[in-house]
Amino acid sequence: MVSSTVEFYNNNSYEFYNNTISAEMDSLYKSFLEYVVPGGKILDAGCGSGRDSLYFKNQGFSVTAFDASEEMVKLSSRLIKQEVLLMRFEELKLDEQYDGIWACASLLHVRRQDSVNVIRNLAKFLKGTGVFYMSFKYGDKEYEKDGRYFNCFDEENFKAVILQIPELSIEKINITIDVRPGRNEEYWLNCYLIKK
Repeated sequence: MVSSTVEFYNNNSYEFYNNTISAEMDSLYKSFLEYVVPGGKILDAGCGSGRDSLYFKNQGFSVTAFDASEEMVKLSSRLIKQEVLLMRFEELKLDEQYDGIWACASLLHVRRQDSVNVIRNLAKFLKGTGVFYMSFKYGDKEYEKDGRYFNCFDEENFKAVILQIPELSIEKINITIDVRPGRNEEYWLNCYLIKK
């Protein structure tokens, strides 16, 4: 993950927290949890505010969460009332295997040339037949905004990445509109992968 991106979240943690904490995510949660055994273990990879971790915990799942931003880790730890790990995708150190990995709007900050290695490394922590959800801003471009790096995917270039990771197969892909106020012209690519 690009250092300037981490710094953005450190410097704007409260604003980001407040802008995302109430986003309505029920349809995405439902699609993901169809593949996770009741009470199973979920890894929230790049958890941001902790919004999704809190939801999963409240549904009876065991959650491990991590984020690269020290300030976001503080806020999310407070929200979910458990330790959130301070880690970057490139330096994962985990002791467990998970029934599901949730990477909502987080892997889009990984440079495109690093995407295959980062996704493959995360998949090592997924149990056999486990589900891996990830979302990206829709499109085929890389750009920077306010110091943050973004890697956008459409269906075609995302499939080209996953073809390089034979241990994962695409279960389904769909496109949704951004649920945050004033963002209804932004679209997201939602990807659900299964470990073979």
